[in-house]
Amino acid sequence: MSRQASGLQAWALQRLTAIYLALYLAYFILYLLFAMPPGQKAWQSWLTGGVMSIASYLAILCLLLHAWIGIRDVVIDYVKPPFVKVGLLSLVLIYLAGCGIWAGKLLMLAGMVD
Repeated sequence: MSRQASGLQAWALQRLTAIYLALYLAYFILYLLFAMPPGQKAWQSWLTGGVMSIASYLAILCLLLHAWIGIRDVVIDYVKPPFVKVGLLSLVLIYLAGCGIWAGKLLMLAGMVD
């Protein structure tokens, strides 16, 4: 059995990440509507507080994984030449990894700013 997420595994993983992202976004929007932090310090402490910080890192991971599975499936289905397919997937993977590093760095820096 392959360790790659393909077929039903990829489908299920993409649905799970979509559910998490929907719940995270719903919580975020409801919080903004009913308990918006009044200033920059309040925003910073809310976003970098224990549970929200972990939830945000997990949301970034889910978003990157969700995007990877979706783009990978489209490339595999519609790009025929193998060398083009591998090249595109490599570029997408590098781009998504860079986005993940950037987003993680932003969350870390938000916790360090005074």
